[in-house]
Amino acid sequence: MSTDDKDLYFVAVKIFLENDRKLLIFKDGFGKWDLPGGRLKKGEFNTPLEEVVRRKMAEELGHVKYKLGKPIVFMRHERVESTPDKPTVRIFAVGYQATLESGKMEMTSHHTKMLWVDLKTFKPEDYFSGGWLKGVQEYLELKKNE
Repeated sequence: MSTDDKDLYFVAVKIFLENDRKLLIFKDGFGKWDLPGGRLKKGEFNTPLEEVVRRKMAEELGHVKYKLGKPIVFMRHERVESTPDKPTVRIFAVGYQATLESGKMEMTSHHTKMLWVDLKTFKPEDYFSGGWLKGVQEYLELKKNE
C-alpha cells in the first residue's frame, strides 16, 4: 500500500474540564467553540500526552490546579486553517476528563469567550460542530451513565 492510500492527521489532546458539574468551553481565535487543549508541537512526538496536556492547560488557562483523569473520548475533526491558502486539516484528538481543583483562570489571547455550562442542560449542538460536537455528545452521554 502506498502512502497515497493513507490519510494524514494532526494529533491533539482535549480536556473535558469540570467544576461543580459544569464543563468549561470557550471560543477560540477562529470564532469557534472549543475545549481546552490543542495539537502536539514538533518535537513532542516522544513527550507523554499528560505533559502535553500540562503545557496546553498552562498556555490556555494560566496556573490552575486540576486532577487529570484517563482518556475518555477519542475524536476526529476537520478544520480550515487560518493560513493564506486555507487548507482543510484533519485532527485526531484524545479527550481527557479533568476536574478543576484550584487557581484563577486567565483567559489568554487564544480565546475570546469562556463559559461554564451545566452538564445536565447543555446542548452542545448549539455550540459545536463536526468531530468536536460528536466528542462532546459522547462525553455527555458517558456522564449521564455515571
